Amino acid sequence: MSITANEILDAKGLACPMPIVKTKKAITNLEPGQVMEVQATDKGSTADIKAWADSTGHQYLGTVEEGEVLKHYLRKASDKETKDEIKHKAVIDLQELQDKTESEAPLFILDVREPTEFAFGHIPGAVNIPLGELEDRMDEIDEDKELHIICRTGNRSDLAAQKLTNKGYKNVKNVIPGMSEWNGSIEK
Repeated sequence: MSITANEILDAKGLACPMPIVKTKKAITNLEPGQVMEVQATDKGSTADIKAWADSTGHQYLGTVEEGEVLKHYLRKASDKETKDEIKHKAVIDLQELQDKTESEAPLFILDVREPTEFAFGHIPGAVNIPLGELEDRMDEIDEDKELHIICRTGNRSDLAAQKLTNKGYKNVKNVIPGMSEWNGSIEK
């Protein structure tokens, strides 16, 4: 399969949220209908880029794996197709979440990072469902409790919170800024 891209973006070696940050900036250089190839090595970038494209109206065409490199293909949407990037309105900061974890309040912490990120440290009791698997694993989420969605920086968790809310889940909060600044207890 031969794919011709109008622009190639090198995001190899970068971790979330940088592949998305660079993609957002680079796609502005394209004309509607043109295709961008984003080269990344972060395994979570597939779910991140697909979810970002869905939320903004750009078309996620697919991903091709070549060794360690993931080549993501996006088609820039026309002005009529694009949507303003939406942010999940219900947020909670890290200190509030830490206070809740230290109380006896029933809460559900959903960590949407990749399994490797989760393995190197997570909030005790958190459930790991990577963003890319969320659609297929929603039945594992206790929707009767407050849902606190966390990732490394707040980007993937924002997309996950939107997805859950759109599926009818109530009391969903995006934790910002995420595990990159978490000071509470860690489980490995």
